[in-house]
Amino acid sequence: MIKSTHFAPSKIETWVFDLDNTLYPAEHSLFPQIDKRIRAYIADHLDLNLDDAYRLQKHYYREYGTTLRGLMSEHGTDPHDFLLYVHDIDHSVLAPAPRLDTALGKLPGRKLVFTNGSRAHAERVLDRLGISGHFLAIFDIVDADFIPKPDVKPYQMLGKRFDVRFEHAAMIEDLERNLVPAADLGMTTVWIKQAEHPDRKFLDTPPENPAHIHHIAGDLIQWLEQTVDSDPRLKPSCA
Repeated sequence: MIKSTHFAPSKIETWVFDLDNTLYPAEHSLFPQIDKRIRAYIADHLDLNLDDAYRLQKHYYREYGTTLRGLMSEHGTDPHDFLLYVHDIDHSVLAPAPRLDTALGKLPGRKLVFTNGSRAHAERVLDRLGISGHFLAIFDIVDADFIPKPDVKPYQMLGKRFDVRFEHAAMIEDLERNLVPAADLGMTTVWIKQAEHPDRKFLDTPPENPAHIHHIAGDLIQWLEQTVDSDPRLKPSCA
């Protein structure tokens, strides 16, 4: 499934990838582990039962962009303690992704990971998938001064750090709202639309054919393969 105007990947200098539920599908059951540990952390941290902790977790997620930002703003939570706890999960549920490895290898330009999670978590995910070598850097929530997507500030910070020319950059994300600042800055946007997304029900339903979404893909790997194959400048010479 692709919503698209003509797209030439050979013109993209910088590819910015979200991590969770983007570089691996939501059904791989990694994020539910994080979700459960966030709930447990809140319950212990604020002395709440699990049901009340869950309601507060999703309220903060909706209102602040991340649960962590809400906890920091409302309760002075130590972000490093939070991140260490919630990302202490079993990453072995992720299997190597050789097709993704190949597709990324054919993609021209620099590749960055831009995540509301921690660097350590991102490194473990990339290592499990077998794709670490494709990425120039990880820009995590600590690099963003704990300001999460979709606030425009971390996008600007990422752009400044890596000298990103936004009009020659593409951002690939599983959450529609995180593509709004990217489009506003001039980036080409790709929404990875998954049927079983764990948190979509807590967010507003996007309008039909929103202007900030340039491409829609149900499968990242398939989209990358088709996109690269569609650009004649990326095809090997027969000579």
